[in-house]
This record gives sequence, C-alpha cells and structure tokens, in this order.
Amino acid sequence: MKKINLVALLSLIVLMLFAVSCDDSIDTPPTEESVLPDRFSIDVPDPLANPDAANGRKAGRTAEDELNGNEIYELLSLFIAIGEGAGDLNEAILGGLNSFKISKAFFLSYESDDDGRIKNMVVEEGATYEGQEFEWSITITDAESEGNDDGGKAMQVFWNKEVIKGVAILKPYNIDRIKDAEAGDAIYRIEYSEDAGNYDAHMIVTIDNLPLEDPEVDPYSISTLKMFVGKKGEVIDVYGNSYHPNATFFTDSQGFDWAFVASGIHKGSIGVAEVGLPSGNLDSNDRTVLLVENSLKNVFTEQIQTAFPGLPQEQIDAYLQNTEAPGYFNSDGFIQGGESPDPLFDQFADRLQDLTPYNPADIAALEVNFN
Repeated sequence: MKKINLVALLSLIVLMLFAVSCDDSIDTPPTEESVLPDRFSIDVPDPLANPDAANGRKAGRTAEDELNGNEIYELLSLFIAIGEGAGDLNEAILGGLNSFKISKAFFLSYESDDDGRIKNMVVEEGATYEGQEFEWSITITDAESEGNDDGGKAMQVFWNKEVIKGVAILKPYNIDRIKDAEAGDAIYRIEYSEDAGNYDAHMIVTIDNLPLEDPEVDPYSISTLKMFVGKKGEVIDVYGNSYHPNATFFTDSQGFDWAFVASGIHKGSIGVAEVGLPSGNLDSNDRTVLLVENSLKNVFTEQIQTAFPGLPQEQIDAYLQNTEAPGYFNSDGFIQGGESPDPLFDQFADRLQDLTPYNPADIAALEVNFN
C-alpha cells in the first residue's frame, strides 16, 4: 500500500512548530487563551480501523490463488485507518499550534528545521471557505512556492470556536520537501462539526491524488477516498468509498471502488461492516445498487464464473468463504462474514441498513482544493 506516512508527517510538523515557538528571534503572539478548537476529529473503533491489516497484496490472481472475503474485509479496515489517520494528524497539528496560544490575528515567517525552507503562517479573524463564513483561519505556505499554481499552500484551517465547526486542508509536499518528496499533489480535507444533526459530532475525510503503487506490487493502492464518521453517545457510524484504479480480482476488469458502511463502539472492541465492490465508474448513490447488487459475494461470483467457466462448485465456494454480509470485527480484527458471532453485534448490524456510501463516480472524480 503506497500511502503518506502519517506518523512521520505528524512528528515533523510538531517538531517544526515547537522549534519555531522556542526561537527567541521570533515575535509570537501574547500568551492568552487560545482561539483554536479543542478537538477536530473522531476516533473510529480500533477493530474497524487497522493500519497494519492486509499489507502487500499481490496482483495476477489465478485459479490456484486463495482470495476470499477475509482479504476484502481486512483491506477495508486498512482503508478506513488511512482516513482516520488523516483526521488524527490534523487534530495533532492543531494541538501543536496551541503552543502559540493564538488569540488574535498575526503573521509569522520562519525557516523550517525539516527541509530548510522558509514557511509563512498567517492567522486571520473572519474568513470564507466554499461560501461558508468562519470566525478564524490559519494558512501556512512554503514561501518560495507561493507563485506556484497551488500558492505554495501547506495547510489551511477554517473554524468556529463556540460551537466547534471547521474545515482543514493539508498538502504534505509543501510542509516538507525532503521527507514527503514523493507525496506530489496528495492533499486531504477534514470537515468537523458539533452542529451535526442526528449525531453529537461528525467528520468527513476527503483524500485526493494519493500516489499509486506499481500495480504489479500492489493493485489495491488508493487514489481517492471519502469517509463520513458520526458519533452518537458511544456509537460510531462510518460510511464512504475508496477508489482503486488498478484493482483487479479474477478477470481483467480493472478499477474498483470499496463502497462501505460500518458501525461499532467508540474505543470498544466490536465492529460490523458491509462492503460492496462496484466499478469505479458506476454512477449511482442507491444503497441497493452499491451494497446488494454489487455485494462482495455477487461481484466475486460473477468474476469467478467469468474467469473460470466450469469450475466445480466446491472450488467456487472456497473463494466465496466469508463473502456474506455483514463482516464482523473484534479486537483481533476480522472474525467472519454472514452469521453474527454474538448477540452483542446485532445492534450495530441493524444500524448498517440506515447508512449508504457515496456515488463511486463522484469519488473517482473528486478534487480537494485550498481556498
């Protein structure tokens, strides 16, 4: 899986921020109560978000290869973890910025200890992003790149403080040209709100232009992802899509979308998920089309019958192991598909019926842009 190293990126940003805050040559704003939001992300239950799941998947499937529902659900937990990691990183960056005790508008220019380049940070009171009015904004740029098409922007955050609501956009390449030299145009956006309708809070993670791995090494690397996470009491609901333009299963058909819905306990050990595998160019937001007609089991069955006509049913059944919906997860990861392992899972399985992924065609074509 080719992906941005979120942990490394977090470390370099926090180090950069603290290095700046300790530099006596820089005029920092007065030490007053910070106007930054206290929180800006939601944790997904660990069973549903596993950054170590199913790494190193291989291409070139044949009748002799073992591919079943286990791998699809394990990969799903990896893709959800990538989305959650973006939210975690954004909140941690804001935590680092809190060292400035930002209480008013100001400008800061400094040399980054990480890539040795000059960075500019501007805090403004009052800002508009995509037609929405916000109380505050922060923009960090790579000074030498401000004449580029992207304005050299590394990070922008727009937020309201009283009832927390905001949007954050990050481009790793403009944060550190050394460690993230291969990040290219990768960019992500976190929308967070505690004015959230049916939920106490929700966030939407959108990731665009992730660099793809060589399909001979990993055909399942992500180019784009969009994921909703809602928190109601101790219940977490998740739905979304990740697009994999090089993905293949049993035939030469290429370009699939992991369309998923999931639910579990906040900081708990129970999770339930349902996944569909529609084509990445499918233009539909109908739950039945995405998760029933293009269910994991239906797509695998069609692919196997096309690739291996006349394959004995017992061999087909081996490939279809754990392809029934939904999939069940605990602290050890994926357990099984289809039948519930314990009544404790049932309330979360029932919640899935009210959740619907996004339109796959929209996910394949999505764009994230700075203000």
